[in-house]
Amino acid sequence: MTGIFDTHAHYDDKAFDDDREELLASLPGQGIERVVNVGADLASCRSTLALTQRYEYIYGALGVHPSGTAELTDQGLLWLERQFKNEKCVAVGEIGLDYHWEEPGRGLQKEWFAAQLDLARRVKKPVIIHSRDAAKDTADILTAERAGEIGGVIHCYSYTKEMARVFLDMGFYIGIGGVLTFHNAQKLKEAARYIPSDRIVLETDCPYLAPEPNRGRRNSSLNIPYVVTALAQIRGMEEEAVRSTVWENSLRLYHML
Repeated sequence: MTGIFDTHAHYDDKAFDDDREELLASLPGQGIERVVNVGADLASCRSTLALTQRYEYIYGALGVHPSGTAELTDQGLLWLERQFKNEKCVAVGEIGLDYHWEEPGRGLQKEWFAAQLDLARRVKKPVIIHSRDAAKDTADILTAERAGEIGGVIHCYSYTKEMARVFLDMGFYIGIGGVLTFHNAQKLKEAARYIPSDRIVLETDCPYLAPEPNRGRRNSSLNIPYVVTALAQIRGMEEEAVRSTVWENSLRLYHML
């Protein structure tokens, strides 16, 4: 059976403080062969770096989430750039736009989104895009910054299949997680049926967004098989075919082939 690649996790989150070491040590024995831990601010980027040093199968993405951009500075951006000398740092992220909250202001989010896309171009790494209630502005900035030349993934995809086409045409992968199993996630199910098999990767965004039947509990990579089952049913595929396809996609996304 093909192993599982969790392309987006936050194991440095305080939700794992009580059993982080035990949980992470258990993952390889349960088929979780690779994990990318994703930074959201400079502090979590440092924590991510520490995890990559401690666990062979954990890789890192470094970047500042749109909700944290008010604290980002030019000096912080230079620090991020220096960290990409570490070969286990495989992506810039998560970066993007989040209009669900009023702060930070949209102008500031856009400024740092573009700056971090430029960082990714300089360090030659793909990007992990966070986009919430901001589909058009996300697509417009990605287009303006020629992000198709950089590549990456639209993480925790939540838009329509029509919007997926826009991102797919830029060459992006689409990240799908536990929300796919929710009964009310019809829009995502339609998108998951539409997106080509070779452009889907799986993720947890743990500790958030645990799939059914564990919805509302702390999420972890151990829940990805539920997403595999749901995706296989939606696409009319065998589960092993889903596993092998998304494994190869994940390796390509993060330039591991």
